[in-house]
Order: sequence, then structure tokens, then C-alpha cells
Amino acid sequence: MTAHNNMDKHFETLDDFLGTHFIYTYDNGWEYEWYARNDHTVDYRIHGGMVAGRWVTDQKAFINMLTPGIYKVAWTEPTGTDVALDFVPNEHKLNGTIFFPKWVQDKPEITVTYQNLHIDRMHAAREKYETYPKLVVPEFATITYMADAGQDNSDVIAQAPYAGMPDDIRNGQFYDENYKMIKRPAK
Repeated sequence: MTAHNNMDKHFETLDDFLGTHFIYTYDNGWEYEWYARNDHTVDYRIHGGMVAGRWVTDQKAFINMLTPGIYKVAWTEPTGTDVALDFVPNEHKLNGTIFFPKWVQDKPEITVTYQNLHIDRMHAAREKYETYPKLVVPEFATITYMADAGQDNSDVIAQAPYAGMPDDIRNGQFYDENYKMIKRPAK
């Protein structure tokens, strides 16, 4: 099994960033996994925090390089949650601000699923429950894993998160040498 973690990778261009798979932990302890699928789409899994267990693929996003090696990514989810991430991967840091609608703060369990199969449910909750005041969570994070998975790799975020998954990924036990998911029994 091949370990892909390349914490020494140097980022300069937008192409350096696209296709990169990250795991990071916010200072508040929430652990996220995030993949720059291409120049307009992101995938992610949430391993810690109030919506741990949530995962999403093909989320449309705005992805820009602010200056060499520094990237801004922003999107609005079907839940009404807004996300803005500033990646500084050469320093293994990012700053994220998540703007949770009141209903997500009050009923986070509704969102803890593979969102892509439940878009109508997210829209219905967004319409049924209160959206304001939003819970604003601004946090710094430390990047603990960076790997070049290639763009549009559907194996990067392809199953629900499980306890220990980030460690399996960091330890090289989740993807093969071609960055394809290693098949194994569900945990």
C-alpha cells in the first residue's frame, strides 16, 4: 500500500491546487476532508463537529487563486449554509468561515447524510425552518494531509465517513498507488 501524503508539496499555480485532496482539523477540533475536484467543483466529508457524518460530492464552488500559493473557495449549499475557505497549503494552514442557517444549528441531524441523494429534503428543511440568525463559525485549521488525487477522481470521496477514516487515509491504507479506493469490508 502506498502512502500519498505529500506535506512537502509546493503550491504556486491554480493547477497545483486543483486535484488536491486535503484533511484538516479546525482549532475547535472539527475534522474535515476536502477535495478540489476541478476548477468549479468540490467534494467533502465531515469527520468531526456538529454535522459529522455528512458528505457531499459535485458541490459547485468558486475556486480562485488570490496570489501564488493562496486560494479562496466559496459556495452555498442546498441547506442554505454558506462556506468560505482560504487555503495556505504551503504553510499547512487554512481559514474557514461557515455560515450555518439557524435550522442547521437546531436540527443538524437532518444534514448528516450523503446530501446528493437528499437534495429535496435539504430544500424542504430550508423552507420549513428558520434560517436566521445564522451561526457563524470562523476558525483557523491545520492541514494534516495533502495528496495529488488528480482532477475528477470519483474515488476520492466515494463513501460515507467512518470512525478512523482520516487515519486510514493518512496511513496509506485507503487508496492504492493510482489513488483508487481500496475495497474492504464496511466498518
